[in-house]
Amino acid sequence: MKILKFGGKSLANGDGLNKVLAILSDKVLKGEEFAVVVSARGNATDELEDLLAIASKNENYKPLFEKFKAYQQADYPTVDLSEEFTVLEKLFEGVSLIGDYSEKIKDQVLSQGELLSAKLITAILKEKGINANFADARALIKTDGEFGDAQPIEQISKKNVVQFFKQHSDKVNIITGFIGSNNKNEATTLGRNGSNYTASLFANYLNASELQNFTHVDGIYTANPELVEDAKKIDFLSFNEANELANFGATILHAKTIIPLLEKNIPLRILNTFNHENKGTLITSNAGKEGIKTLSVLENVALVNLEGRGLLGKTGVDARIFRVMGDNDISVSIISQGSSERGIGLVVAADKASKAMIELEKEFENDFYSKDVNKISVTDEVSVISIIGQDLSTFHKPYTALIKNKIVPILFNNTVTGKNVSLVVHKSELNRALNVIHGEIFGVSKKINIAIFGHGLVGGTLINQILESADAIEKRKDIRLNVFAIANSKNVLLNKNGVSPNWRNEIQTHGHSYTIDEVIAYANEHHLENLIAIDNTASATFVENYIPLIESSFDLISSNKVANTLSYSFYKKLRKVLDENQKSYLYETNVGAGLPLIDTIKLLHLSGENITKIKGVFSGTLSYLFNNFSAKDVPFSEILKEAIDNGYTEPDPREDLCGNDVGRKLLILARELDLQNEFDEIAIQNLIPEHLREGDVSTFLNKLKEFDPIYAKIKAEQQPNHVLRYIGELSGDLQNDKGNLEVKLVSVPSDTALGGLKGSDSFFEIYTESYGDRPIVIQGAGAGSAVTARGVFGDILRLSDKG
Repeated sequence: MKILKFGGKSLANGDGLNKVLAILSDKVLKGEEFAVVVSARGNATDELEDLLAIASKNENYKPLFEKFKAYQQADYPTVDLSEEFTVLEKLFEGVSLIGDYSEKIKDQVLSQGELLSAKLITAILKEKGINANFADARALIKTDGEFGDAQPIEQISKKNVVQFFKQHSDKVNIITGFIGSNNKNEATTLGRNGSNYTASLFANYLNASELQNFTHVDGIYTANPELVEDAKKIDFLSFNEANELANFGATILHAKTIIPLLEKNIPLRILNTFNHENKGTLITSNAGKEGIKTLSVLENVALVNLEGRGLLGKTGVDARIFRVMGDNDISVSIISQGSSERGIGLVVAADKASKAMIELEKEFENDFYSKDVNKISVTDEVSVISIIGQDLSTFHKPYTALIKNKIVPILFNNTVTGKNVSLVVHKSELNRALNVIHGEIFGVSKKINIAIFGHGLVGGTLINQILESADAIEKRKDIRLNVFAIANSKNVLLNKNGVSPNWRNEIQTHGHSYTIDEVIAYANEHHLENLIAIDNTASATFVENYIPLIESSFDLISSNKVANTLSYSFYKKLRKVLDENQKSYLYETNVGAGLPLIDTIKLLHLSGENITKIKGVFSGTLSYLFNNFSAKDVPFSEILKEAIDNGYTEPDPREDLCGNDVGRKLLILARELDLQNEFDEIAIQNLIPEHLREGDVSTFLNKLKEFDPIYAKIKAEQQPNHVLRYIGELSGDLQNDKGNLEVKLVSVPSDTALGGLKGSDSFFEIYTESYGDRPIVIQGAGAGSAVTARGVFGDILRLSDKG
C-alpha cells in the first residue's frame, strides 16, 4: 500500500482539484492499493483563522464566512457539507458573543477545514463510481491535550488505524490530515503543516511501501525556485538531509514527518500534482554522495542579542538563557556565541522576540547593575539561510562571494557534524544572498550582471562581443555574462534577463531618461548579484558616478581615462572607497588598448621591482602619422589627411595632435608606481602650430598644408638614418613622490626597436633595475574600437574569475 498526501494548493478549486481527482481515478484503474491524506483546500486554514479573529472582535464576520462556504462548495452544490458549516456557525457566534476564544476552540474551528476537504473528495469519488470511504482522523489519531500542537499517543493511534484499515481494506480511504482528538474526544491539531505528519504516521502504522507527497512543485530544489531562477531539482535525498531541510524552514516538509518514515525505512517521494509525469524527489535512508544539497530559508524570525563584557569566564550563562526560553515556551532555532561568551545571539520566531527580550532583561537584571551585561536587543527583519551539506573546509567560497556582493552576514552557525552552515542576513538582502550563494556552490553558471555606459564605437563593439561570445564563455568557464543595462548620456535600456542583439533599436524605442540612482535601484529591486559597471564614455562628468556605484556593490571597468588623471586627491579617494567596499577597478585599456601594459607594470611594482624609466609611443594615431611621414617622401599634411580620412583621428584631429591624450596615459602609468604627479606638471610638446590651435574644426582642416614647412624642416634636420617618433617618457628617481613626465617629438635611429615601428602600433619600453639596459618591450595594436573593446572584455573576464 502507498499513502498519498495532497496539499491545500493541490486541492484548490479548478485545475488543482480536477488534477487530484484524475490522479486518484487513474490509480484506481491501474488497480493500485493506496490511501489518501488531505489538507484543507486552498487557503481554508488561514481563512478560518481570520474569521476567528474578526468574530473575537465582535466585528461582522458573516460576509467572509459566506464567501468561505461558497468556495468550499463551488462546482459541487449537491455534496452535503452542512454539518461542518453548522459547527462553524455556532463556534463563530459563541466567539463573537464572548469576544475571545481558547486554543481548544481554535482547534475545533481549524479542524473543519480538513473535514470539509475529505468529505467533498469522498463524495465526488463516489459519484464517479469509486468505492471511496471518508476517514475522520479524530477517531483514529489519539493525542495528548496540547491544543494547537498535539502529540500522538502512538500505541492507541496505531491500534486504531490498523483496526480501521482491516475493516475498510477494500475501499479508497480519504483521511483528514492535521487533526486528532484527546481522551475526551475533543478535536486537537498537530501543528501547522501537520497533514504531512498525519500521512507519515499512517505510512508507519500500515507499513506502507511509499509515502507520496503531492504538492505544487516538481520536488525539492537546490533553492526555492521562486527566489532563485537557476535552482535545480534534486532527484535523491537522504532522510537526514531532509530532516535538516525541515528544521531549517523547508515548508514542503514538516519537521516531524521524517521520523515515522525513518523508523520503518519507508521512502518519501515529493511529487507535483500539476506535472504528474515528473518523477519528483525521492527521499530514502540511503546516504547519497556527500556535498551540498540545497539552500533552505527560515523567515519570520528575529535575532535576540545579549552582550556583556563581564560574562567572560562566567559559567551557566547559556543555562540561564535557555531556562528563560523554556519557561516562556520560546523555541531557539540557532544560537551563536564567542568562546568568551561576551556576545550571544539567538534566533527565535519573530512574534516571540519581544517576549524573549523582556524575560531575559528580568533574568539578567542584577547583571545589568554589576555591568556584566550591558545590552539585550532585538534585530527584526532577518532571515536564516541554511546550506545543507556545507562543509566548513569550503565555506570560505560562498562567504567570500557574499562579502564581494556587500552582503555581510549578521552571524553564522554550523552544526556539530560540520556539514550544515546557517547564516543570518537582513531580510532585504535575502534574495540576492540566495542567488549569490547558489551561483557559487552549485553546478550552475556564475552570473555576472553588467551595466554598460556609453555605446559608441568602443561600447557598441563591446556589447556585440559579449552577446556573441556569451554562450561559448558559459560553456568554457561556467560564467554567464548578462548585460542588464545599456546607457548613453540621455537614455537607458534595462532588462534584468539581459538585452538582445537588437539592443540598438530597443534603446531607441524602449529607452528612457535616467539617473545613476535609477540603475542602482533597478539592480537592487531585482536582486542582481556580481555587479559590474563599465564606463566606455569619454565623459568627465560620468566619473562623478564612480563612488556611488562602488558603494552600491558595483565593480568598475573603464576605458575612460578621466578618473585616473584627475587630481591626485581624487585618485586616492577613489582607491580608499574601493578598499572600504572591497571592490575592484580595472582599466587596462586606459593606456595600451588591448595590450597587457598596466597589468605588467602593476605586477613588477608589487613584486618590489624598481622601475627606473618607461618610454614609448602611446598613441596609435600619432604612431601611424610619424611612421608613415618618416618612411615616405610626401608632405606631412598628406599623411595627416590620410589618417583623418581613414578615421584614425578624433573628429577634431587637434585632440590627438595637442599631446594631452599621451600626457594622460603617461600620468596613469606614473600613478601606478605610486607617484603623486598632477597633469599640469607634465611637459607636453604640442604638435599644432600656435596659430592653428583655436577656431572651429572646418577652418583647421582647410589649413593642414601649413603643417608642411614646419615638419619638413624637422625631418630634414635629423641625423642620417633617423626617424621621428612622438613619445611619452617617465624618468627621474621614481622612488620619490614625483617623477619627470615628458611628451615630445624625438628623432631616433631607424635600426632600433622604436625606430623600426610600423603601421599604427603602440610601443612601450619598461626599464628596471634588474633588467638594466635591456628593457621589457610591449608592442602591438594600441588603438581601434575592436581592440579596445576586446581589452575591456578581458577586464570583465578577470573580474568574473575573482572570488
